Amino acid sequence: MTAHSATAARTRTGGPKDDGPKILEHIMGWTLVVVVAMLVAQLGLL
Repeated sequence: MTAHSATAARTRTGGPKDDGPKILEHIMGWTLVVVVAMLVAQLGLL
C-alpha cells in the first residue's frame, strides 16, 4: 500500500476542505491580522 492510497482511504472528519475559496481565506486572515494590530495599538500594548 503506497502513501497515496493510504491517505485516500482515510475518512473525512469534517475538517477544512482543500477545494474552498482560497482568496476569501486570505482576505479574512489578513483582515483579522489588521484588526488585532489596531486593537493592540489602541490599547497601548505595543
